[in-house]
Amino acid sequence: MPTAVLARPDDFDGWRTAARGFAVAGVSPETIVWQVGDVATDLLADPVSPVPAVPPASADAAEAAPMFSVPKAFLDIARRVVCSRDPRRFGLLYAALTTLRDRPKLFDDAADPLVRTLYDLDKSVRRDVHKMRAFVRFREVDAGGVERGDGGRGNGERDDAEGGDGEGEGERFVAWFEPDHHIVRLNAGFFARRFTNMRWSILTPDECVHWDGELRFSPGAVRADAPDGDPLEATWRTYYASIFNPARLKVKAMTSEMPRKYWKNLPEASLVPGLVAGAEERTRMMIAAGGEVGMTNEEVLAGVAAEMLTLDGLRIAAGRCKRCPLFGPATQTVFGEGPATARLMFVGEQPGDSEDLAGRPFIGPAGQMFDRALAAAGIDRSRTYVTNAVKHFKFEARGKRRIHSKPITPEIDACRWWVDHERKLIQPAVTVALGATAARSLTGKTVTISRERGRALTLADGSEAWITVHPSFLLRIEDRVAAALEYDRFVADLVAVRERLAALAG
Repeated sequence: MPTAVLARPDDFDGWRTAARGFAVAGVSPETIVWQVGDVATDLLADPVSPVPAVPPASADAAEAAPMFSVPKAFLDIARRVVCSRDPRRFGLLYAALTTLRDRPKLFDDAADPLVRTLYDLDKSVRRDVHKMRAFVRFREVDAGGVERGDGGRGNGERDDAEGGDGEGEGERFVAWFEPDHHIVRLNAGFFARRFTNMRWSILTPDECVHWDGELRFSPGAVRADAPDGDPLEATWRTYYASIFNPARLKVKAMTSEMPRKYWKNLPEASLVPGLVAGAEERTRMMIAAGGEVGMTNEEVLAGVAAEMLTLDGLRIAAGRCKRCPLFGPATQTVFGEGPATARLMFVGEQPGDSEDLAGRPFIGPAGQMFDRALAAAGIDRSRTYVTNAVKHFKFEARGKRRIHSKPITPEIDACRWWVDHERKLIQPAVTVALGATAARSLTGKTVTISRERGRALTLADGSEAWITVHPSFLLRIEDRVAAALEYDRFVADLVAVRERLAALAG
């Protein structure tokens, strides 16, 4: 009986080599035993008892066999389907492969039983891939005496966040996940790209993956090998509670996207029952506080209703903001600065290290560049209002230095409430977004600076917005000629804003 011996349950390369050899030899799909290690499966049955392995043609022989082509879409599907737990997967794919030689457009017929089955398996694997990306939660651990090197169970070492200077070498981020399919290797590249600068391990019952600058794999683990929690989870719960919008709660949709089976590994899941139970009352509170359904933090909600009527009061209220986790490591809230009657308003990205320590916006290196450009454009900064899209300094600690870290969308959206109220109180005729983060804060969507630069946009309140680069962009240009050209463009943008403001006044 023809038998294909595969190295792993998700061994696509092994399946492809064996399938090519079988196809060239004209072997019928129903006669092949597909074997993973000591366990074999056939086309239709459940796993059967181990059988003696008779390897198919070698890789060299398969490569030497006459070539035939298949659609790229089939190979893409096959790479995912081999990761399914369905014991029929190898046989089904081989049956499709041999059919494609005579019916190249097989996969255009979604009603074909074989195609429909493969599409269903592919859909199930893709959904599992998505769930792993959405519901893996890393916990920071100290390795202590944990085994190092081969990524064995409980491996828990980590470098500093950037992985460059060797500090914190005994720490690591570890996560536990229970996939429905064999998707660890299929998903490993995503996590390596997403978390390149930290050392991590994802443990699963089947196989574990580890990242220390390169991917390593090790045998499966048990739940006890993974940590139960770490100090950062309190911050994560605060963040989740702050962005939970009771006015938009749809329990059925929420549990569909975040199935209960994953809750045991999610620190925020412990908050869900209470948040759901109190959603109706919290919605009433937000409406009573001024109809701002985006204002979800109780501490801010309790004290801001009266204070938000003046700019000074809004500044005081913002000093208590806990709408996202950035308030924790930051020194203080850095609110806007300038006269309440300003007709021109500038919105930057976030405070830097200097601003965080002083509590004032745009006073560091980028602020000095900004002041120089304003002067060149004939704009008096003291007559403008200057603020940031995000009011707390987001940074990564690198030794004694605090390195700027770009705000993410939930942080921008959480802080947008403050920017909106600053604009309501000031009512500027023109608002200038300095950079993409500020543009998103003003428009509520991702904006391409190169496409929107140099022209007026109309905001929801009917006022004008102009978009240009952030002054820090100019500081990062190493070529002196290019830097001078970009500085001149920035000044030209400011001159255009000044002239537009004069036209609106006239």
